[in-house]
Amino acid sequence: MRRLRGESGCRAPRPTEGATCAGPGESWSPSPNSMLRILLSAKASPARLSGLLLIPPVQPCCLGPGKLGNQIFGGGPHAGPMQGLQRLLEQARSPGELLRWLGQNPTKVRPHHYPVALRRLGQLLRTQPQPPPVEQATLQDLSQLIIQNCPSFDIHTIHVCLHLAVLLGFPSDGPLVCALEQERRFRLPPKPPPPPQPVHGGQRLEAALSCPHLLRYPRQHLISSLAARPEDLTPHVMVLLARHLARHRLREPQLLEAIAHFLVAQEAQLSSKVVQKLVLPFGRLNYLPLEQQFMPCLERILAREAGMTPLATVNILMSLCQLQCLPFRALHFVFSPSFINHISGTPHALIVRRYLSLLDTAVELELPGYRGPRLPRGQQVPIFPQPLITDRARSKYSHKDIVAEGLRQLLGEEKYRQDLTVPPGYCTDFLLCVSSSGAVLPVRTQDPFLPYPPRSCPQGQAAFNPTTRDPAQRVVLMLHERWHFCRDGRVLLGSRALRERHLGLMGYQLLPLPFEELESQRGLAQLKSYLRQKLQTLGLRWGPEGG
Repeated sequence: MRRLRGESGCRAPRPTEGATCAGPGESWSPSPNSMLRILLSAKASPARLSGLLLIPPVQPCCLGPGKLGNQIFGGGPHAGPMQGLQRLLEQARSPGELLRWLGQNPTKVRPHHYPVALRRLGQLLRTQPQPPPVEQATLQDLSQLIIQNCPSFDIHTIHVCLHLAVLLGFPSDGPLVCALEQERRFRLPPKPPPPPQPVHGGQRLEAALSCPHLLRYPRQHLISSLAARPEDLTPHVMVLLARHLARHRLREPQLLEAIAHFLVAQEAQLSSKVVQKLVLPFGRLNYLPLEQQFMPCLERILAREAGMTPLATVNILMSLCQLQCLPFRALHFVFSPSFINHISGTPHALIVRRYLSLLDTAVELELPGYRGPRLPRGQQVPIFPQPLITDRARSKYSHKDIVAEGLRQLLGEEKYRQDLTVPPGYCTDFLLCVSSSGAVLPVRTQDPFLPYPPRSCPQGQAAFNPTTRDPAQRVVLMLHERWHFCRDGRVLLGSRALRERHLGLMGYQLLPLPFEELESQRGLAQLKSYLRQKLQTLGLRWGPEGG
């Protein structure tokens, strides 16, 4: 039997020497055993080195008995020497000896020898001192060499090399790991393709709604999707569209008109639970459709199903309240004792009472000709006793804190109130009490609330100074943040417009602070100057000269 070089023959080089001994007529070139040099010189942590020990011992793959004995796969007549090489690798006493066995016999090395050597190397390196760092060029050469030879590796060798590459810190998106992973997937049995699923209109619309360019170009994608298959316009599809427009504040007239037309055309097939979702974007986006049958259609639906679905009924009326289109017949029904008794004790009783309280406020302020039943005083609750959910969720983006600081330095803490809820339950951003001469008065000396229901008196002059009998105005500074408007427009959302409309009708003088103006102020000094100018435009005075 031929002797393996390294057992006897030429002298094996030390680990520090640069040359290796090869067979007669063989020239040495970088081979997969360069990985061992990388392992010796890489900065591997103890955790990574201990991970090498988790690789189980590798058994050579045999082709079965024959006249040449148990031949290792790919070995042919050299099976015996390769089995001997495996034993030598398993019994190596140092990394240098391990390198000699592989480096001096490149023609005898097969892919399954590398997991054996690497596992033994992991055992040896646990007791070796930390070697110097390896050059980047060597890592690149090793990676390229393994990439070229990995098609000849079996699946087990590929798994082991992948494991070692991770332990040694090769990037998961690098060429080495990608090549090994590709070979691993190539050897997996192919998966049968999933059966084709029918594509429905709702799925097409959902795909259009998930398009990344939708928010920037909503009409082009959605209108083409809606117009492609008119027969796919089902209630589910239109509810998806209405929900998306409302959620993203998209005030698109063509799409809203399409929803209104669908509602009128499918009136007989739509329940009030579906209708409440279809009309939601109209109230939220403050858009009254041009469809002439829109309101008569909703009145017929409310008359037909108001008693069966109380919550859906008041939801529809809330959207119409934001549009200032409340039908008297529906109001007669929801304010009737039978309806109020019906909702008492139900899980949604509180939210229905809150909506009914807002509807009663709208009747008081906006419908002087209404002569039907009203919500009893004992059933009324505060409408919005705290800032709206969107304001609380985006408080860190709001200008409220810096405006409050500007007012504190400009007027003093005693001359304004922040986040004050005024009857019948509207939360104000900042409230000032002002005398008829324009002097900003200390809030503690005044009743900050105007009476509700309001008495007939000029707007902004519904209270008297208890000390001087001087009529005092109530000025409300309203922050207009970006999310208070429809996207890419200057139209206030329906709930914001409703609050400002009702506060004005109750007698409060409103001073809006647009977000464009607030964002243009650089620092507190500029903001104070801006607030001073805003207040002075109303003729307000403060400080020693203002009282």
